[in-house]
Amino acid sequence: MASIDNLLVSLLVDEVVGGFIVTVPPGHVACIYSIFTGVMKNVWYPGMHFKVPLIHRAKLFNAQLIEYTISKDVTLKDNKEIMGDELINAVTSDNKFVAVEATVLIKLDTERLPEIWQNIGENFVSKVVRPVTRSRIRKVLTNHTLIKALSTDRSIIEDEVKQELTESLAQHGLNVENFYLSSLTPIEGGQLAESPAEIIQPIESNTSTDLGTRF
Repeated sequence: MASIDNLLVSLLVDEVVGGFIVTVPPGHVACIYSIFTGVMKNVWYPGMHFKVPLIHRAKLFNAQLIEYTISKDVTLKDNKEIMGDELINAVTSDNKFVAVEATVLIKLDTERLPEIWQNIGENFVSKVVRPVTRSRIRKVLTNHTLIKALSTDRSIIEDEVKQELTESLAQHGLNVENFYLSSLTPIEGGQLAESPAEIIQPIESNTSTDLGTRF
């Protein structure tokens, strides 16, 4: 599982020659903070750059394609900025509960990195990516029945979620390259009540029915 360190690599990039020279490695870009003017608008691309020691500070960002993984193997307890999320529980149009596992491929809009760093800060996974992803996945699944979501509507759901995420995250300087459903697992025994705050659990039966297949 990729951590936030894969996206925001370091507070300081490599500095040599007394702090006058900064090297940006391939696949990364750097933003510059000035103690006098704040975050500067220019972005440094791979190569060697000159800065003023003590006045300028460079932050390295990963400009490569990043996997945001939604999985039962992800734990947020110790790191809220991990590039991923725990299982997402959603409700289909016929009031059936499903657990969603998926992968979102994201790239930072390098031209807007100063804006991201200035307006959102370093915690944009917990501030933007995670809540938006949860919301849009749940929104799309409310338009599909459980049976169709597990069969014929799978690719449609992927396209709809990708479109929703693209529109929502683009305004924050994040480009969504693709969205893949790993699995939709029915949660048996759950039914949406009239009140959203209530969950009604039906009486258990000795006979159980498999509602779908885990993909």
